[in-house]
Amino acid sequence: MISVKDLTSGDNFFLMAGPCVIEGEDMALRIAERVVTITNKLGIPYIFKGSYRKANRSRIDSFTGIGDEKALKILQKVGTTFGIPTVTDIHESAEAAMAANYVDVLQIPAFLCRQTDLLIAAAQTGKIVNIKKGQFLSPGAMSFAVQKVVDAGNPQVMITERGTTFGYTDLVVDYRGIPQMQEFGFPVIMDVTHSLQQPNQTSGVTGGLPQLIETIAKAAIAVGTDGLFIETHPEPSVAKSDGANMLQLDLLEGLLTRLVRIREAIK
Repeated sequence: MISVKDLTSGDNFFLMAGPCVIEGEDMALRIAERVVTITNKLGIPYIFKGSYRKANRSRIDSFTGIGDEKALKILQKVGTTFGIPTVTDIHESAEAAMAANYVDVLQIPAFLCRQTDLLIAAAQTGKIVNIKKGQFLSPGAMSFAVQKVVDAGNPQVMITERGTTFGYTDLVVDYRGIPQMQEFGFPVIMDVTHSLQQPNQTSGVTGGLPQLIETIAKAAIAVGTDGLFIETHPEPSVAKSDGANMLQLDLLEGLLTRLVRIREAIK
């Protein structure tokens, strides 16, 4: 079983990357194969990311998934095929044990990071629990979410910064939060792509600023983040979820190469 120490014991940052949602087996395997090739080359520990279901949608007709069990089995196949850990998000406490049968890391969505029952259920699986910071919370307030998982008997915790609500349809990143949350004693991840969302657009479809992906990522590495979270897709324009702020897969290697150089420089 993977541990937090496995991800942070080296000199490099680690990466959580993949599509927003599992759209099908071929796509998931293709993305994973490409990212594995890149991260092996650059010496970056890698966790494949994919949501088995999207519960937080602006409109009722938005794509939510291909079926829970089908998507979870695809995540499991990605892990066994490439020998890599996988992560998916859960939305209700009853989902924790189910998802834990298929993946190595359980992710708590930002809007749900204060849900005590959900945090405890995730903790009790024994899996790593990655808690996304609520867009409505200060970095310091995340200590209470972390403590719930630890008090439930699971010290395998990570925290993800994903921007803070600013106005009605935008987010900002306060990089002071990264070292502040690292003081809790757990790794901090920068969610690069979700931090560039422009939620609650009048169309009911979330917008984004993907042209700033490199800016957000470079700044996060420069201030010493432990890991990066990047949603990527071969063709973001046709992705079934969050295409407006995803990184085109062909651009990933160049970006990570430049980020490794920054990491080396600050070390």
